[in-house]
Amino acid sequence: MAVIEVGNEIIGEMPYTLTKKGLWSLSYLPPLTRTLGPVIKRQAADASGPEWSHRLEVTRKLIAQLPKCAHFQQVADPLVSEAEAAAFMLAGFKVSVQFTLKILSGVDEETAWNGLRSNTRNRVRRSAERFIVQQISSVETFVNFYDSNLADRDLANVYGSTIMRRLLTEVLRRNAGTILGSFDNDGTLVAATALVWDRSNAYYFLTTRQATAHSGAVALLVWQAMKLARERKLEIDFDGVSTAGILQFLAGFGGHLVQRYVFERMRADFAIYRGVRSQSRALATFACNINAKKNAQAE
Repeated sequence: MAVIEVGNEIIGEMPYTLTKKGLWSLSYLPPLTRTLGPVIKRQAADASGPEWSHRLEVTRKLIAQLPKCAHFQQVADPLVSEAEAAAFMLAGFKVSVQFTLKILSGVDEETAWNGLRSNTRNRVRRSAERFIVQQISSVETFVNFYDSNLADRDLANVYGSTIMRRLLTEVLRRNAGTILGSFDNDGTLVAATALVWDRSNAYYFLTTRQATAHSGAVALLVWQAMKLARERKLEIDFDGVSTAGILQFLAGFGGHLVQRYVFERMRADFAIYRGVRSQSRALATFACNINAKKNAQAE
């Protein structure tokens, strides 16, 4: 943790990880961590300088405490402002943006319903006739379902099943979120989502569904998540939009785009190493494909 103090008061802090991979020291977001970035206390109302200048200066001091690693990358919370981003840019970091969708709090159910696109409303309405949404109290049930759906697609849990179990167990124990499932009429679980929340936001965190399940099973879960957020007077953060398809699906529920800064710095020797490694993998894949074609022709 990089920390800036004035007297006995902490005015800025920035957590980070530091891991070793062979000869390289690396700093990335830990598994199942949404965002990091600097957290800075606002200056006093009677301060002489502007707020952006204060935030830039504190961020500059935080950056000076960060480890000198081969590759550093963090996604910052949407609350991180242009001033913090400017400090990273001036320190030689590459600054880019990602986007997430957010739905504001304080919207009643009728307004929220009318804010849905017509095809999304129809999907939710039809899904409510087919599926039943219930809380899932067992973390084991959710993680096993999550892993099973990945296995059906020949994929693995990139976060790690053990870490996912530990995190969700703490989420439920601390009442910091919930797990919801869409169940078919025969009681079969077809889709599930894990939500986590803080004092301001409910985060659409982890979602999974059977490969054969109708997408309406997930749409119904999103609508239920919106209801829970309204009850808790929280905004909803859909935690990033990584593909055009995901954006199109989530945009059907209303909301607005919010940017999140990404801070990255890569040493030249590590960039060369990554380039060589990527090229080697591409050549290996190409060779495997050629061999597979030869074998098929021989058969």
